[in-house]
This record gives sequence, C-alpha cells and structure tokens, in this order.
Amino acid sequence: MINTIIAASDKNFAGAIPKLYDTYLVPMLFEPYAQDLVYRLKSRMPARILEIAAGTGIVTRTMVNSLPDYISIVATDLNEAMLNQARQIGTRRQVQWQQADAMQLPFEDSQFDAVICQFGVMFFPDKAKAYAEVHRVLKRGGLFLFNVWDSVEQNDFAHVVTQALATVFPDNPPRFMARTPHGYHDHQLIADDLRQGGFSTTPSFEIISKISKADSAAMVAMAYCQGTPLRNEIEARDVSRMEEATRAAETALIEHFGDGPVSAKIQAHVVSIER
Repeated sequence: MINTIIAASDKNFAGAIPKLYDTYLVPMLFEPYAQDLVYRLKSRMPARILEIAAGTGIVTRTMVNSLPDYISIVATDLNEAMLNQARQIGTRRQVQWQQADAMQLPFEDSQFDAVICQFGVMFFPDKAKAYAEVHRVLKRGGLFLFNVWDSVEQNDFAHVVTQALATVFPDNPPRFMARTPHGYHDHQLIADDLRQGGFSTTPSFEIISKISKADSAAMVAMAYCQGTPLRNEIEARDVSRMEEATRAAETALIEHFGDGPVSAKIQAHVVSIER
C-alpha cells in the first residue's frame, strides 16, 4: 500500500509545497541552473519557446528578464498549484501560462523553435512518450534543452537529508530524493529514451557543478522535508512525525556543514539535442 502512495506522491506538488518550494528551494537550488539554461538559449534567439514542467516559474522569469521581448514564451506544468504560484509572482511582460501534461501536449505539430525543461523530465512516468511530444511540437532544427540532477551522492544537502531520514524511519526509509529527482542521470539511458522519442541526432551532455547556499541548516531541512514531495512520503509513513523528521535532517546538516550559513556542492547534467 505504501509503495502505491509513494509512486503517486512523487508528482504531487500541492498543498503547502508550492509556496515552500518557491521560498526555499528556488534560490537554494534552481536559480543558478535557470541562469545557465537561459544563457544557452541566448545564442539561438528562438522566436517561440515552450517550457514544460515550469514549476513556480524560475526559468520563465529568467527568460523574461534575459531574452528580447519579441520572443514568445509558453510556460506549462502538470500541477495547477505550481502554476498558480508562478502566476502570483508574475512576470514583467506577458507569458502564456497553461496547465499541460508533458506526455500529451495540447499544441499542434512544429510550433516551437525551442523546448526547455528544468529538472522536470525525471518526473515523467513515460519519458520516451514525453520526448516524442517534444519532438512533435518542435520545428525542424529546433532545440530541446533540459537538465537533470546527478546522483544523490553528488548532491550533498540531498544526500545528508536522505541519510538522516533513514534513521527516523529505519524500516522503510523515505527514498524520494534518490529515486526521482536524483534517479535519472545515466547518459546512455537518456540518449536511448530520446531516440525512442524520435530524436535521431546525438545529444550533448555537460556536467555542471555549483555551490548551493542557505542561511541555515534549518532552512535546508525545511526546504527538502516540507517543500518537496518528500513531504508526502514522510506523511504517508506517519503524519505526526513531520517535525521530528525535519529536526533530524537539520541536526544532520549542522553536523556536516555547521551551525549558521551553510553551503554545499550540487551537481547536474545539461542535455541538449536538435530535432
């Protein structure tokens, strides 16, 4: 029973998660990589961009602030709650926000010059099907640009939190971070999935390491335990132990990174491929 709940909860960014996600995780993890992805788009200046799995909109806002105003941006996500958070924050110019399933995109063929996705493809249940949809909506010669996290062992905050929660729930450790966000980084597997999705060119891979910073270990613990679907996994075991789990993560983080402002290595893979 618990495994069914976990499988469904991996994609459930609802309730308190969107606000906590945007407050804590976006500046700590996603902002630096958003800047990296958008920088890679600048040399191409695509006229029309589709973003999938846009979340609370950090890549969207970075595109709006970095790319010329004539570029059209359509930002989509499966979770309406995440898009509502993005809409609430807003952008300085118009963006088309639209709820959409990446495996069944509501757009006609060959509509976009680029499709971009930040740390979203790991959540797609059928990745080859999602890639086939990207291939379908891209114009010939269009760019698919996305990133994925490296293994949990290469991302220090996530690794420490995962190990800490295993001490709280030793009989059934929450493995969301290792299983999903950090579970899809094998280059050959990604290349095979892209090929199954219809891409015939060779993907480019680049490993990018950065430093994640936060004001305190408590902030990191809150971000991971309560601002991601890891929250759903903890609550599925025992909803009354959320604070205990968060404190255990905080204690472990302090032991590894100190009591005060903290910093740690994060690492991701950037993938690009043309249609």
